[in-house]
Amino acid sequence: MTSTPSIARLSLLEQASQRILITDGAFGTEIQNFKLSEADYAGTLGLAKDQKGNNDILALTKPEVPESIHRAYFAAGADIAETNTFSANRISQADYAAEHLVRKINVESARLARRVADEFTAKDGRPRFVAGAIGPTNKTLSLSPDVNDPGFREVDWDGMVDVYAEQVHALIEGGADFILIETVFDTLNAKAAVMSVRQVEQALGREIPIMLSMTLTDLSGRNLSGHTVEAFWYAVRHAKPITIGLNCSFGATQLRPHVKALSEIADTLIMVYPNAGLPNELGEYDEMPATTASLVKEWADHGQVNILGGCCGSTPAHIAAMAKAVAGLSPRQQPVPETATRLAGLEPFIMAA
Repeated sequence: MTSTPSIARLSLLEQASQRILITDGAFGTEIQNFKLSEADYAGTLGLAKDQKGNNDILALTKPEVPESIHRAYFAAGADIAETNTFSANRISQADYAAEHLVRKINVESARLARRVADEFTAKDGRPRFVAGAIGPTNKTLSLSPDVNDPGFREVDWDGMVDVYAEQVHALIEGGADFILIETVFDTLNAKAAVMSVRQVEQALGREIPIMLSMTLTDLSGRNLSGHTVEAFWYAVRHAKPITIGLNCSFGATQLRPHVKALSEIADTLIMVYPNAGLPNELGEYDEMPATTASLVKEWADHGQVNILGGCCGSTPAHIAAMAKAVAGLSPRQQPVPETATRLAGLEPFIMAA
């Protein structure tokens, strides 16, 4: 990280010192409400594969859809817009034969979010931020996809860093304030993403603040690569992220002990955006906004969070309910940990003095 903090970092920290901030909610389920056809997704790009379900491509073929979603979340009270770029990387876009459009997708998605954010700021003077969202890809650096060959990997470290760097550079070019490395199921993938941000920082000569968000794959509180939330923090703390937290995973009830554990040790902002409860037998989310808001408010009441939002199944109504529930509540105060050597295997380890 460069020695001079970015204006975006300083502004977010200033806002977060005054109140609990709100990030936006789900994009995928909101896009589904538009009932788009394959032709809507594909537009006139002439790609070789079916594009239905390629939400990221909408920045090029139907930008009014993500734009209206950004507007709805800002109108609901969000301070931060996450770009619609979760799968806008070379690996994931290969499924749609759209690898060559990765840069353009990310630039246009960031520009779109930036424009809407700036419009809302111009209306009331309240800063709005854009987080360039980077998903984990559908590959893993820590685990083999072949049970008969545990050493096999579909992608190597350098390849993953390069994939992420392309996306990071384009998101920053488009106007993103931060890079949000989210839904981290493999800590090594996240480290590759951090490395890519550092490379782009060096190329641009300025700081790019990082947000990190882990996803848990079981109720014991581990991600797919086996790390607990404490071990994950010790593995990535060197990146000096402006936020650390949890997203997706489960609903707020199941995340409660893990949010508490992370909030007690992380000397940075805590951002949590859970699913709207657990999916029903049809895979749909039916937790009502008031319920979700009351559950996340418990974290705020206990001084455990700085930024709240929603993941799968959340809507602008959920975000509005959250914003109302935590209005006027004091933000979490960051702990000052004692100086110690903190290491991470699958479990956290603090070296005795």
